[in-house]
Amino acid sequence: MIHTRSLRSAAAAILLLSIAAVASAEVRTLRTVEFSSPAVGRTMKYNILLPKDYDSSTTRYPVLYLMHGLSQNYTAWGLSNGTPFYAGLYDDLIVVMPDGGNSWYVNWAVNEGGQVNNWEDHIIKDVIGHVDWNYRTIARREGRAIAGLSMGGYGSLTLGLRHPELFISIGSTSGALEHGRQAANRLRGTAPRPGAQPQRQQTAEERAAAEEARRRPNPLIGIPGFSSQEERTPKGQEFAKAEDADAYDPFKLIHLVPKEKLPHIYIDCGTEDRLIAGARELAGILFEKNIPFDYMQMPGAHNSAYWIQSVGHIMAAQYEVMQRALGQRPFGRTTTTTATR
Repeated sequence: MIHTRSLRSAAAAILLLSIAAVASAEVRTLRTVEFSSPAVGRTMKYNILLPKDYDSSTTRYPVLYLMHGLSQNYTAWGLSNGTPFYAGLYDDLIVVMPDGGNSWYVNWAVNEGGQVNNWEDHIIKDVIGHVDWNYRTIARREGRAIAGLSMGGYGSLTLGLRHPELFISIGSTSGALEHGRQAANRLRGTAPRPGAQPQRQQTAEERAAAEEARRRPNPLIGIPGFSSQEERTPKGQEFAKAEDADAYDPFKLIHLVPKEKLPHIYIDCGTEDRLIAGARELAGILFEKNIPFDYMQMPGAHNSAYWIQSVGHIMAAQYEVMQRALGQRPFGRTTTTTATR
């Protein structure tokens, strides 16, 4: 027989645990860090979430880097996608949210207007270097993961496959994974893949409104000369030759990295997102090559309503991968045989 009092006690215990979990998830403080980035020749910013006991401890922590999407900025993950809440569920994780402008996180082949647009180097050398120098990180592969949404999903997988020695896990949510391949096809004069939808042409009024919006500074960014969409879009040419684009194509890079050197790979996308075709195709390649990876798709489109769910999944998966690599979780098989006579 189950007593009502026992049920009430159990329910109360579950409620208290839930309240404690939520409370612990609300203690993270978002800090904005300003620093000089030689790779892009300007002062830049990133947001960082530190463990609640960071200032009172001497512990070193693993780091998850979260890359924003096109037209977004370093404030995107912290403002609308629930990242501070999910980060608060882990008491030993640093989360860094850099700014990559509208760069696609690549070193641009041609620069104009006196700009320097080495955005791959900005992340790989300047941001990671600044974080490792100024914070108590576990500054090696086992303690570092990278993920991103949309443009950031493309950037995270591309940077991770170009620098597999730096990351134990790479991830994409709603990633524009075909960006490099599409750019290479345009440079080669190749027709788009079958089923690709042509974009609707804007009216003159829509173009004028879009241009006005591009020139309007976003006060949330707070980086002089880098706060409007016009300023944040590099001047020059992202890829000069098809081979330049090939070098940033995850569908090609996945074949170049030896299997034993590949990071853990995580991919997810909403079923109502037109970018899901690329996610499914890359997952198919990973299946064919027998490469372990995590894939998830769930109802959702290309918007914050989807990302506020997916960030919880991606953070949980990559946190566990880092903890396992750092020896903080059971690993491998243990077989115990007991003989009975």
